[in-house]
Parts: sequence; structure tokens; C-alpha cells
Amino acid sequence: NGNTGFQQVLERLESDPVCQRLSLKSFLILPFQRITRLKLLLQNILKRTRPGSEEEVQATQAYDALEKLIKDCNENVQRMKSTEELIYLSQKIEFECKIFPLISQSRRLVKCGELTALDFNTLGQKWKVTTRPIYLHLFNDCLLLSRPKE
Repeated sequence: NGNTGFQQVLERLESDPVCQRLSLKSFLILPFQRITRLKLLLQNILKRTRPGSEEEVQATQAYDALEKLIKDCNENVQRMKSTEELIYLSQKIEFECKIFPLISQSRRLVKCGELTALDFNTLGQKWKVTTRPIYLHLFNDCLLLSRPKE
């Protein structure tokens, strides 16, 4: 989004009749869609082959290989989404000291959300309760508490 030259080239390419007015995202998703269609095709082939035949053995091997490929693709997509979440979060969070590397190959964001912190202060004989928002970021290897910048 920040690179206007890239945006202009992308708009020009997407409006080209050769691309049939499809976006870059559709071209990136297309191979995944084809793989899942191949899986459906192989399932239909397996239904129509004679049990115990050479064709069934080959179709089963192809189906198993395709299933492994789909599983690997899904795992890589999840890994990339997780890395993108960490990059986005690292851009939003400002540490007072830079000793904590937020982006790591093994780190995954499990859950995050806003909580309300309650502070109980005693002023004389009266209790004063103050609230402030804090954010909880649970990773697979650590827990990070943050607060909005004032």
C-alpha cells in the first residue's frame, strides 16, 4: 500500500484484457483452487475404478500424494498468516527496550484481546477504583501484556 509505483503497475496489469480484469489475489489463489479440484477428480476416479486393479493402486497413490501436498500447502499458509500477524503486531507495539524479539520462526500468536485492569487505591479511609485498558497477547512460548500509548 505504501509503494505507489507498485500500485500503479498493479492497476495497469489488472486492467489489461489479458488478465480478464482479475486481481492479483485471484491469480495467487488459483493454484490452490486447482489442487482441490484435482482431489475431487481423483475421488471420482477412485469411485469408478475396479477394486484391486492396477488403476485403483495408481489412483490411490496419486490421491495420497495430492492429500499430502494439500496438507503441506495449508500448513505453509497458516505459517505465513502467523508470521504476518507477528509483523503487524511488532509494528504496533513499541518496547521501552529492544531486548525482546517479537518475530521468531517458532513463535505463534495463540490468542489476543483487550482486558480491563482494575487498580485499587486507598486515599485515607476511602477506596478508589480506577480502570485502564490492557491488551493480552498469548503466544505459544510467552505471554505479553501491553497498554495503549498515552
